[in-house]
Formats: sequence, structure tokens, C-alpha cells
Amino acid sequence: MQCGRFELNLERPLVMGILNVTPDSFSDGAPLSLDQTLSRAERMIKEGADLLDIGGESTRPGAEPVSPQEELDRVLPVLYALRDCGIPLSVDTCKPEVMSAALNAGADMINDILALQAPGAIDAVAASRCGVCIMHMQGEPRTMQAAPQYDDVVKDVQAFLAQRVQALEAAGIASNRVVLDPGFGFGKTPGQNYTLLRHLDCLSVGHYPWLVGVSRKSMIGHVVGREPSARLAGSLAAALYGLEKGARILRVHDVERTVDAVKVWQAIKDESFV
Repeated sequence: MQCGRFELNLERPLVMGILNVTPDSFSDGAPLSLDQTLSRAERMIKEGADLLDIGGESTRPGAEPVSPQEELDRVLPVLYALRDCGIPLSVDTCKPEVMSAALNAGADMINDILALQAPGAIDAVAASRCGVCIMHMQGEPRTMQAAPQYDDVVKDVQAFLAQRVQALEAAGIASNRVVLDPGFGFGKTPGQNYTLLRHLDCLSVGHYPWLVGVSRKSMIGHVVGREPSARLAGSLAAALYGLEKGARILRVHDVERTVDAVKVWQAIKDESFV
């Protein structure tokens, strides 16, 4: 996969560490200084993160939007400080002006919950070499969990992503720059989330790889009955099932433990390991 300054080998699963710089994320949102944020990033890199995903606006259910300038004020200092850290830097944003500024500051990937549907979003990334993650979401963060409905959640998500892939192809965005995200927790009931995960291999859109983000989400809490910080075991179970169904990138809060779990999963799959 072409990802800005990097070429990623997706023959093995990659772990993307979540680096929130927001005060209100559902799991780890808290005001942090730049030094604290960088320390968290350095820890995730040491723990084996293959990528970092920097988010300056919470997309949890019920989240209120922030202005482009506020988002940039949160994200750009982190990007400037980390751009020589040795691994790709992704920015989680749906605003074209933030995308452009982030790419100019050294971002290698744009992770967009709106799947580049905002006016100008495709233009913001098309001329670069950045990786792009496009995600399915029904509705928008403030209201997406009110009453999500689908005729067939698997077919509906697949059709949406296929349409977005066509739009990116028409804009000249090479297929080896693009990864898809089914959008677990974004306008889906717990049952719909698990149906998508169960049938991830049937969701295929061409040869585009999957990014799976289930870490600490409410779909895990719905089953285990625990608060976000206590959902590690459930998150790992769902992530490893996602790998079985074809996921190539896992977006996670708990990098070290996920890296360990993936290593064991790989050892089990490797018949030459005797």
C-alpha cells in the first residue's frame, strides 16, 4: 500500500495506534499537553505500532463538531513533532482544509469517516501520494446511533463503499493508496456491528484491504458489560476475528497487547513454525 512517504507491506497485519488530541473522545479523551501527547506516541512506537492515527475532533456518538482552525491547532503541532518518527502518520479528519494542511505538514494518510464526500475532499488528497481510508457511516456523529436502519446491513455497506471506490478511481486515486473501513459503531446497532464483522469476508469490494476499528467500542461493552478502559480482552477477541475474516490493519488503543496477540495469531497460522 502506498502511504505517503512509505510503502506498507500488507502481507502481515499492521497495527495502527490511536493518538487522540481531543478532550472528549469516548475512551481516552482528556486534555493533554503536547509533551504528554508525544510521550504517548513514543510509547506506542516502542510497543510496535506500524502507524499512528492522529485525531483532533471526537467522532463518538453525540459529539459536537469543532471548527477547522480548532482541529488544526490540535493536530499540526503533533504532526510537526512526529513527522520524522519513522512510521506513517495518519490524520483522522473529514474536513478538506484540515486534510490539505495536514498533508503539507507531513501526514502520510487521511482517515475520513465521511469517505471523502465533503465538497473538496477528493481534490484535497488526489494529487498527493497519501494513503486514504474511507469509512461507512449512516448519519453523522451527533445522531448516528439514534435509530440506525438497513435493508441488509452487509449489502448496504458494501454498496456504499463500492460507490465511493468508483468516485476515487474516477478522480485518479490509485487503488494501492486506498483501504476500506466498515465503520463499526458508526450508525449501527450492536447486532448490526457483529453481523458486519461476522461477514467481513463477504463485504469485499474488489481487492481493497480492510481496516478494522473495534477497540473499546460500545459493541464490545454491550457484550462484556464493562467500561471502555476495561474492554481490552473483548477488543482483542473481535480484532483477531477480524483478521480471520481478512482485515489487514487494526486500529487500536492498546498497541502492545494487540501486537502480542497478532504475533501469536500469526504463529498459529504459520505451519512452518514447528
